[in-house]
Amino acid sequence: MLPKRRRTRVGSPGGASASSAPAPTRFPGIAVYLVERRMGRSRRAFLTRLARSKGFRVLDACSSEVTHIVMEQTSGEEAVCWQERRAAAAPPGCTPAALLDISWFTESLAAGQPVPVECRHRLEVAEPRKGPPSPAWMPAYACQRPTPLTHHNISLSEALETLAEAAGFEGSEGRCLTFHRAASVLRALPRPVIALSQLRGLPHFGEHSSRVVQELLEHGACEEVERVRRSERYQTMKLFTQIFGVGVRTADRWYQEGLRTLDDLREQPQRLTQQQKAGLQHHRDLSTPVLRPDVEALQQLVEAAVEQALPGAIVTLTGGFRRGKLQGHDVDFLITHPEEGQEVGLLPRAMRCLQDQLFQRELRRFSRKEKGLWLNSHGLFDPEQKTFFHVASEEDIFRHLGLEYLPPEQRNA
Repeated sequence: MLPKRRRTRVGSPGGASASSAPAPTRFPGIAVYLVERRMGRSRRAFLTRLARSKGFRVLDACSSEVTHIVMEQTSGEEAVCWQERRAAAAPPGCTPAALLDISWFTESLAAGQPVPVECRHRLEVAEPRKGPPSPAWMPAYACQRPTPLTHHNISLSEALETLAEAAGFEGSEGRCLTFHRAASVLRALPRPVIALSQLRGLPHFGEHSSRVVQELLEHGACEEVERVRRSERYQTMKLFTQIFGVGVRTADRWYQEGLRTLDDLREQPQRLTQQQKAGLQHHRDLSTPVLRPDVEALQQLVEAAVEQALPGAIVTLTGGFRRGKLQGHDVDFLITHPEEGQEVGLLPRAMRCLQDQLFQRELRRFSRKEKGLWLNSHGLFDPEQKTFFHVASEEDIFRHLGLEYLPPEQRNA
């Protein structure tokens, strides 16, 4: 009998670590990006390793360097909509990458080199669009789609946000979240909605939200939305909840007791906590918008003061201003020391400040439902392995979750 083959030790010459090293790039003019949607995470990882071993350049993120975007089980219409959403975040003058079916990629791997792109490989719309654009494909989670601050459907999304806010004032968290998610989908669409058929198949668009949009498209206004905006309760709740230290329950109790204005509150200071008294006293100052030039000047002052007290500390402008807003009602800063960057939980707590509330909520929901992981203020946790992931940047969290990295200005969900 032949002796058993001795197992090569990991890390030794010719061992696993040497054989798994990627081959040198043989085709520098071609950069491929594999879209994980419908392909799956494990298959994408396998194809990436295989292609790199053959000298192909496969990028982990979709950037301006990508020349070929490869999708699997995706129609031309879906692919074009996906690319149009990505183009909103691309630098000006960037050449769009070729949208290709997986068949081009597998044929190229078999040939050992990129094969010529033929018509059968391309994912494109066969005929120019006539009339209303076709229904768009849209990921279900807000953390999966780029959402710019300025979008094409402002009036429609604002109407749904009004209904969401009113539902929140009534204590209906489910209806509130439903309207918020529908409004978020409208923000992410690459073109204006001009026909209700464009919403067909989109996530989070039920009968109620569709009815509101249809009425707005046909008449320019929605009776339900206008009725909410004119209602005394909505206006009073909106006024009271803008006071620092006042939540929905407190505002509702005051409304039930017959209070309607800020003067009503000033006449009965015994109803207010010390925090609420301060919020009422400075309500006008706190309600005055802060403009971005003032914020940038304030940032310089904060950075100078922090540098004197804690040299090497990092000061980051957070909240809406980091996502591109030109004005707001408060200014948030995050101040950390470089040595703290390795502490478990620091980055997830920071990310909570760096994106809007719905995006944050959807990121946690995606982690739990799609990946079986827990993302909270303590970090990204694997409940099966009972371990925390090491994260040193925002990109790390997206990568661990198998998501494309979205910069802050694309997180306005």
